[in-house]
Amino acid sequence: MAGSAAAGFSLAIALIAAIGAQNAFVLRQGLRREHVLPVVAVCAASDALLIALGIAGMGGATAEHPTALTAVRWLGAAFLLGYAALAARRALRPGALSPADRPPATLGATLLACLAFTYLNPHVYLDTVLLLGGVARQHPHHWVFGAGAVLASAVWFTVLGAAAHRLAPVLARPAAWRVIDGTVAVVMVAVAATLLLD
Repeated sequence: MAGSAAAGFSLAIALIAAIGAQNAFVLRQGLRREHVLPVVAVCAASDALLIALGIAGMGGATAEHPTALTAVRWLGAAFLLGYAALAARRALRPGALSPADRPPATLGATLLACLAFTYLNPHVYLDTVLLLGGVARQHPHHWVFGAGAVLASAVWFTVLGAAAHRLAPVLARPAAWRVIDGTVAVVMVAVAATLLLD
């Protein structure tokens, strides 16, 4: 059983740690010290739900309806390109780069953005529902494998949010925010391109 949990943890960390839209959003919230705990909780709980759906067999059912996945892919790409444009604009306008210069976003708006980054990103479904769910079902203790994967998600997002928070004083300079927002814009465009070209 411990082997299944370790395998789930390892595979999930390998998948989640890749730079993506959700990670970039958590990092930005951590750097701004804004609603970090709710964002981390939403990301971890969403991964737990999607992993559980995959283990329960939803992955196979989802694969049988490619039209739904295509629609999510196009919606996700449009959302990511819009966010990339906003990040690029922030990078080009230094006055908007310091968290102190911007009014804080409301919790509701932040959580809506977090949910959009999570559920409008087809890579989330591919990684959690299809891949993790499918691999888990091959293990004799598939729910233990899933528990390891869920733990990995919770650990990753907690560390990402906390580490960004601790680095915030170092990254408080406008030049650092220009680099961060520019990088986020490039990452978002790259992820959107992979969605459109798959």
